Amino acid sequence: MPTTRGTATTVSAAVDQTDRQPYEYVRRELVEPDWRRFPGWRDVTEAQWRDAQWQRVHCVKNIKQLRALMGDLLAESFYEELIADQENLATMSMLVPPQMVNTMAPHADTDQASFTAAFLADPVRRYMLPVRADREPVWSSHPHSSRDSLHEQEMWVVEGLTHRYPTKVLAELLSTCPQYCGHCTRMDLVGNSTPQVAKLKLDLKPTDRQDQMIDYLKRTPGVRDVVVSGGDVANVPWPQLESFLMRLLDIDSVRDVRLATKALAGLPQHWLQAKVVEGLERVARTAARRGVNLAIHTHVNHVQSVTPLVAEAARTALEVGVRDVRNQGVLMRGVNATPEDLLDLCFALQGEANILPYYFYMCDMIPNAEHWRVAVWEAQELQHAIMGYLPGYATPRIVCDVPYVGKRWVHQIAEYDRELGISYWTKNYRTGIELDDPEALNRRYPYYDPIATLPETGQRSWLEQQNG
Repeated sequence: MPTTRGTATTVSAAVDQTDRQPYEYVRRELVEPDWRRFPGWRDVTEAQWRDAQWQRVHCVKNIKQLRALMGDLLAESFYEELIADQENLATMSMLVPPQMVNTMAPHADTDQASFTAAFLADPVRRYMLPVRADREPVWSSHPHSSRDSLHEQEMWVVEGLTHRYPTKVLAELLSTCPQYCGHCTRMDLVGNSTPQVAKLKLDLKPTDRQDQMIDYLKRTPGVRDVVVSGGDVANVPWPQLESFLMRLLDIDSVRDVRLATKALAGLPQHWLQAKVVEGLERVARTAARRGVNLAIHTHVNHVQSVTPLVAEAARTALEVGVRDVRNQGVLMRGVNATPEDLLDLCFALQGEANILPYYFYMCDMIPNAEHWRVAVWEAQELQHAIMGYLPGYATPRIVCDVPYVGKRWVHQIAEYDRELGISYWTKNYRTGIELDDPEALNRRYPYYDPIATLPETGQRSWLEQQNG
């Protein structure tokens, strides 16, 4: 009998172990963190917090404003690291709305040492307020990184209109956002100049730029899908944006219109303003009447950013007739590059905010971004790890935006040198600048893993090339 009992106990323990899934789903209610935990917002009312203009006025734009907000919560060492990053490494200037600041370190203790540690470790802080200590110390930039890593400006057919895919265009209406993300793929154009990057400028007046875009689309009936972006469309004055969208909807060949706005997550108060909601309903009704698919694409990278206000903004857009609200996140080490982080985020988006998990892009090869980027093999493992938990239609694809190619699912590589971290990709269409290139469909296009992820032999090879 003792032997039997012992065997039963062993079997039970084994069953308990195998019953556990690699990821356990637990439904969690969305919570708006209490902004009054920050000394500078101690007296801010809920009405103020929900006001879009108050949010814009009280964005954190510099270290002086951050100090005033934080009081004694952050140690001086944090500011020293932030200053060093701003002066020597940052490709984006500081601009963080209160809504986004409020999702950083939401559960941290308020004594200085504990709060500073939690703030440094916070995933939202890591990409919205990067500090010097975050960056890769040896290879902060890959040798093949570039300011316009996707070569979008080379493919402009008129100023701001990128025609890369045969049937799709990207319309950059402006070069500003309500918030500036450290990893921005358009860091050469978007935002204010930094000590490292003198930003390019759009030359045309907004109305002239939009006129040229509309004219091109009228003359190019092969284009059916228009991504309206920037910058962020939340920074386009609503009457001007509505006018442009209505003109797009007047073009018979345009069948899909997507509005790109991180502000749905970073400044949801904008999308809850009565004038915006009413205008969006007019656009959505017109799109539905003409059989055009109207969607909003937002950009959420961590579950902490999914709050009740974000859910309210998404549901409001759906209620007034927008067909879909979808999320295009960026895969970043230290932010969301684990199966648990990705699945937690996707379940919050899909289950609690009615935002469809759509894509996770691998972080692009811009300068000083190596600490965020993951290798292709790591992205492949993450894609495998998240399969089977979400509904099929809500399981995001992890994609690599390959220079001169475009979006490719991470398992579509044609060849992969893991030692040197070079993957090779092919494509089935010509970009706008390759229409006369007979080799465009036969060429293999390279993409490069972060050097720090390579084996020692591979790292040594890159170092020898660099020292050359």
